[in-house]
Amino acid sequence: MGLRTPLFDVHVAAGARIVDFGGWDMPVNYGSQIEEHHAVRRDSGMFDVSHMCVVDLRGTRVRDYLRRLLANDVAKLTRPGKALYSCMLREHGGVIDDLIVYYMNDQWYRMVVNAGTRDKDLAWLREHAGGYEVSVEPRFDLAMVAVQGPNARQKAASLLEPGFAARALELGNFFGIAVDQWFVARTGYTGEDGWEIMLPADAVAQFWARLRDAGVTQCGLGARDTLRLEAGMNLYGSDMDETVSPLESGLGWTIAWDPQDRDFIGRAALASQKASGVARKLVGLVLADRGVLRSHQKVVVPAVGEGEVTSGTFSPTLERSIGLARVPSQTADRCEIEIRGRLLHAAVVRPPFVRQGKAAIAL
Repeated sequence: MGLRTPLFDVHVAAGARIVDFGGWDMPVNYGSQIEEHHAVRRDSGMFDVSHMCVVDLRGTRVRDYLRRLLANDVAKLTRPGKALYSCMLREHGGVIDDLIVYYMNDQWYRMVVNAGTRDKDLAWLREHAGGYEVSVEPRFDLAMVAVQGPNARQKAASLLEPGFAARALELGNFFGIAVDQWFVARTGYTGEDGWEIMLPADAVAQFWARLRDAGVTQCGLGARDTLRLEAGMNLYGSDMDETVSPLESGLGWTIAWDPQDRDFIGRAALASQKASGVARKLVGLVLADRGVLRSHQKVVVPAVGEGEVTSGTFSPTLERSIGLARVPSQTADRCEIEIRGRLLHAAVVRPPFVRQGKAAIAL
């Protein structure tokens, strides 16, 4: 038996198919995964993401602490509720985790880390906190629900206190707002508009039921994966891990090189890699032949070298197979994928594949 979120019994009662995900018993779907996917692209869907870990970081030097720990720079965050996406790195440049951090005030930042990396993340955060006198508080008392889709915010707002709802609807992208123990952020992992809502764990079952009654579709991790891949978003453990750097993972944009005197962990390794030239890059793939892209399939780039598919799936929106792959940096616009002993043709594209429910690439 794995770890369970406060919504586990709700998922079972709804007939969800439960699978192991990073040590957690989570719903992969409630029926048709494709219908759940389309619900998010066309209307609204909700996901239990309570397996992810909310961490509150507090202290008079918490800003300096995070400027040391993260490749992106929290000094960019000057307005309460503003969020930042970043990688947290080892000294050699490998990715410990990718995460979101929110600036709450000068002495309080809120971080959301991945479920499968929770324990090592907390150990790393605590290991480096002492010199800065920062407290690291995992918020196991909170649950989290992602409500995503073109109609998601409006439907979820109808369930909030009117004043809170009005303020939440005014949030810009990558901003959050806290009221009592609730926190609503305009963030997500689907490529659609929506909110990620943190709330007391003892209130989440009732809130989930009210969302369902308001017409928000229950969605599992299967649809979440096809949605995030269409949006060109990395999955930790598949598209990146401690063996690769952000420069090899399509995440160079998350590295804040300026100011040059900010010595974040991993900076020297990244600077050396950048100076010598990155040997591999992460690209998008669209399979031209019949088949389905899956992780670990071999990528052959004629006259250049080989790579590997890191994520692959059938795209319900595009109705064709798509994926992400780490390939030689000289790779141009075509490659071949080895599937069941055959080499199939694929186009190399720049993600995202889908934006606002429509194809973002030439088909």
